[in-house]
Amino acid sequence: MTIRILYFARLRDVLRTGEEELALPEGTTLAGLVALLVARGGDWAAEFGGARVFRAAINQDMARPDDVIPAGAEVALFPPVTGG
Repeated sequence: MTIRILYFARLRDVLRTGEEELALPEGTTLAGLVALLVARGGDWAAEFGGARVFRAAINQDMARPDDVIPAGAEVALFPPVTGG
């Protein structure tokens, strides 16, 4: 299955991309996707595998690590937003 990943704010800047399409096995969870991104190493591992905080949404709904990503989904990854 193929999904579309959107990167926002700090993530877009550090990773030098705003979006990508990625093929994943059926049944992949958000945690599984994050593990694949961490495995890329470098900035990917620093942003998704370390102490950096980020949020995720699947098809514009906030997501948890154990949520399964459906085929054709849009996954948004972004830093927490502060208000003021």
